[in-house]
Amino acid sequence: MPATVSLDAVKPPIHEQISELHKKLQLLDGDHKAYVERSQSDIEKNDDRIQRLRQDNKKLHKKLADMLVGDEKVIKEAFHQHSAEKAAMKNKSGQAAIELMDQKLCDKMKRLNAMHHQAEKKRKHLEELQTEYQQRELELQGKMEGEEGPSQDEQSMRLLENRLEKAQLKCQEAEHIFSVYQKLKEHMQDESLTFQTQLDLIEAEILKQRNELMELQKMNKDALQARDEARADLQQQEEEVTRERRERERTLQNYKKQAEERRIHAERVERRAQRVALPGEDATVDNQQTPSGEDEEKVIRTFQEAFQRIKDATGVTDTQEIVRRFIAQGETGKHLEELKIENERTLVRLKEQKEKLEEEFRNQKYSGEAKLSRGQQDLEELQSHLQKEEKRCEKTKEELEQMSKILNETKAGIEHLASKVKHIKVPKHYFPALDGSPLSDEQVLDLLGITEEKLQKLLEELEGQDLGQILKQMEEEEFQASIEGKLPAHNIRISLPAPSKQDMFEDEEDSGEDEGDVVTRATLKRQSQQIIESKTKRRTRPKKKKGKQ
Repeated sequence: MPATVSLDAVKPPIHEQISELHKKLQLLDGDHKAYVERSQSDIEKNDDRIQRLRQDNKKLHKKLADMLVGDEKVIKEAFHQHSAEKAAMKNKSGQAAIELMDQKLCDKMKRLNAMHHQAEKKRKHLEELQTEYQQRELELQGKMEGEEGPSQDEQSMRLLENRLEKAQLKCQEAEHIFSVYQKLKEHMQDESLTFQTQLDLIEAEILKQRNELMELQKMNKDALQARDEARADLQQQEEEVTRERRERERTLQNYKKQAEERRIHAERVERRAQRVALPGEDATVDNQQTPSGEDEEKVIRTFQEAFQRIKDATGVTDTQEIVRRFIAQGETGKHLEELKIENERTLVRLKEQKEKLEEEFRNQKYSGEAKLSRGQQDLEELQSHLQKEEKRCEKTKEELEQMSKILNETKAGIEHLASKVKHIKVPKHYFPALDGSPLSDEQVLDLLGITEEKLQKLLEELEGQDLGQILKQMEEEEFQASIEGKLPAHNIRISLPAPSKQDMFEDEEDSGEDEGDVVTRATLKRQSQQIIESKTKRRTRPKKKKGKQ
């Protein structure tokens, strides 16, 4: 048996193997060439990148060198006159040099501020010393001048000037008071001309308002009465309508009840007739079929019984009357239906009338309330107006009383002023007697004019005289009169109406500081009082105390 050879054991020919090896070598060569080319391109790219980086590095080095050279140049130019600072900034960059110089500048500024503060303190201290020196000089100068002292003539002159100023101020105050009184008097005279007319007008207005108020009250009373009457009439009408409605409803119920009873009765009769008719028909048929005497008797008895029941129910014995009754029941039913319809129409009409009456009642009610509220509002307005007028009248009366009081005080002041200057002689005039009786307006005016002339004459007489001597003489006379007790009861001092100017009108005893050693009125009074007390003093011996036994 021949041996079998496998396909794997069979080798290809040598030239095929050689061709395959050549192909593989070609592939390897291609791969090697591609790798070499790719490596060469990568090397070239890396070389280019290295060249660029070197150039950039050179540029940065050059820039850094330029910057360092520039900082050194700037530092040299800035500190070319300061060798110490230039040596300190030799190896410093520009920013470091700036920071160092800023720090030194801050230190210098602090030192400068401290020196300014010290200088300011020294300057203030110097000003204080100068001020103290000037005060010392002024005090020394004042002491030197005070040693000399004012003379006696200067003191007297100052005293007289003070008295003259006080007299002038008093005179000015009197003139001011006189002008104020004159204005008050003129104002009161003007008011008195129109006061009576205004008062009459106000009273007439008050009377008119009161009459209107009475009329409005009467109208209000009539309106209230009309409202009550309208309410009573409306209530009466409502009661009548309610009563009529109840009567109609009661009548309608009766009619309905009667109709229902008649209808039921008619139905009963009809059913009975039907029950009677049905057995009769059956009997007729039976008779036709089996006519016999007994059946006829039964039918007759049945009819008789039915007829007897009908007679008992209707109370009628005649057959025709019973038929007429049944026919009349139908007519009665129709009549009742007509009555029902008519009653329903009447009920609708009465409801409409009721609604109309209720609407009229509401209208009358609201209109009455509106009239009442309007009248009440008018009444309140008139009452408020009356209150305002009464307040105005009271205010006017108070003003009148105040004006009368001021006028009386003015008259009293004028009389008092006239009594003070009555010893002064003037050309002959009519001078009203001051006997306590009230003066008229014309007399007050005349008295005021005469007093003014006397005051002017007094001022003219005092112009060329020594006021100090006159005042001193008046004080002595007053002092003597007070000692002897000869002053009249009405000679009292009157307080002026201007308390704020009290210090300008004080007597001479309040000017002690200006008068110096001059004896004042208060001092004289005190000395005289001491003399009188020393003379009138009773000397009593002291009693001996008894010892205890």
